[in-house]
Amino acid sequence: MKRFAALYCELDQTTRTGEKVAALEAYFRDTSPFDAAWALHFLSGRSLPRAVATKNLWAWAAEEAALPPWLIQECHAAVGDTAETIALLLRNPGSHSSVSLAEVVEQRLLPLKTLPDGSRRELLLRTWRDLDQNERFVWNKMITGNFRLGVARTLVIRALAHVAGVDPSVMAHRVMGAWKPRGEDYLRIMSGAANEEEITKPYPFFLASPLEFKVAKGESLELLGQPDEWLIEWKWDGIRAQLIRRGGETLVWSRGDEMVSDAFPELIEAGHSLPEGTVLDGEILSWEVERPGPFAKLQRRLGRKKVTQRMRTDFPIAFVAYDLLETGGADIRSRPLDDRRCSLEALIVGSNERIRTSGTANASALFETPMFSGFEANTSTENPSPLRLSPIVPATSWAEVTRFQATARSLGVEGLMLKLRSSPYAVGRQRGDWWKWKIDPYVIDAVLILAQRGSGRRANLYTFGLWDNGKLVPVAKAYSGLTDAEILDVDAFVRRHSTEKFGPVRIVKPELVFELAFEGIHKSTRHKAGVAVRFPRMSRWRHDKKPEDADTLENLRAMANHENASA
Repeated sequence: MKRFAALYCELDQTTRTGEKVAALEAYFRDTSPFDAAWALHFLSGRSLPRAVATKNLWAWAAEEAALPPWLIQECHAAVGDTAETIALLLRNPGSHSSVSLAEVVEQRLLPLKTLPDGSRRELLLRTWRDLDQNERFVWNKMITGNFRLGVARTLVIRALAHVAGVDPSVMAHRVMGAWKPRGEDYLRIMSGAANEEEITKPYPFFLASPLEFKVAKGESLELLGQPDEWLIEWKWDGIRAQLIRRGGETLVWSRGDEMVSDAFPELIEAGHSLPEGTVLDGEILSWEVERPGPFAKLQRRLGRKKVTQRMRTDFPIAFVAYDLLETGGADIRSRPLDDRRCSLEALIVGSNERIRTSGTANASALFETPMFSGFEANTSTENPSPLRLSPIVPATSWAEVTRFQATARSLGVEGLMLKLRSSPYAVGRQRGDWWKWKIDPYVIDAVLILAQRGSGRRANLYTFGLWDNGKLVPVAKAYSGLTDAEILDVDAFVRRHSTEKFGPVRIVKPELVFELAFEGIHKSTRHKAGVAVRFPRMSRWRHDKKPEDADTLENLRAMANHENASA
């Protein structure tokens, strides 16, 4: 545990990539497989459920520190992080136990959730007393279910690959999937020994980088070279996923390393038509007859363990494939995109033809519209195949590309993807081969009306309102977008100008105006304002505006009407 806490501090105290990788390598070289398995569990972005209720955590911390609860809360307001506050307030013990990370997790953390309060309290206090301050901090992060480290998973994979002596792409493939934090699983990952779970694992996703220049400001797409060197596609508003057909099974994995097969049974059925040893990369979309539907409808399918026929009918989906990663059991990611695309086109057409001849769906044929040219679609909607081919945008010049991008919002897509035809399918975000050119977000000017204290340096959640008949109506919550210095200024304003307090929520004097940016908007009966916005964030602090200058709810509803009409 001491070594893992030291690693946490090393990673937290440097921004240099080389130093982070070196610290990770040193840790994994010298750590037992049992500790390394749990370390990889946390470092790869996984966590464990909260083990102790917040009210109990604060009460027991106050008892152990011999401090009144109000003082604990004031300290938390200054520090801003629950785990760090408690670690700083507890007295250092005279001697420390030498407990391993695996012991801390398996014998103390995991049992916490099922113990009665009295036993849970005793185990928690004993663990606090056994650990030094750094170890306590990490322990507190674990028990609150809020364990995060400032290190990208790609760096963890690079370090593991170096220690194991394998290519990073191979290690990335091993780390993804349904392995468990056990010593034997860790040894298999590091040795590469075959196991039953290997066939279920997706490939690491290749991520596009945001376009580095602003075409609207006069900078030219010609900086990218000739347009015929690039494959241009729409940027879909859905869920990035891989459809896998291996070992007689069909599986669907999201980009978040989550198996979502249960939520999309249509894809499992359609996947049976794919040849053995096939992996497709693409996007799961809400689907409405001949075009993508709104993301809000796709959300109705997420997290479902059982999807009824009624839900399949009311909220249909499609898998729009834009890359082929494996065919006939062979990894073809190193082949140029143009080659992979040709194989993908033949595969999708052949797969849908097999569905047609087997009688599980109606005949399919390519259709072309001014909006989406090249979709693989069915001539009947009675029982269509959900597998479709992502169309190539038919632009032959950068001027045409720019015109297509300007139509993206009206088509219900997020912009364009620009992919170098000669590019391999890489791991993670590799700048230069794939670019995403997103449409400009919607923006509104809103007033800060509520603030909710969270855990962490930037975890405060702010609620913003718009004017409606002389009153401010809440329309969105956001926590990101401002600089660290601006966040500190906003927090200081909230402390000085809170008019009422309800638990962690403070009503704030309506004086600050912020420009909110968001990607989408739709009507909603679940929200008081009647609309819901997607991915809101604070894009600017409008020091130049007074509260009465903020936007109205009527304007926001007009945006929703326009987007719904476009969709």
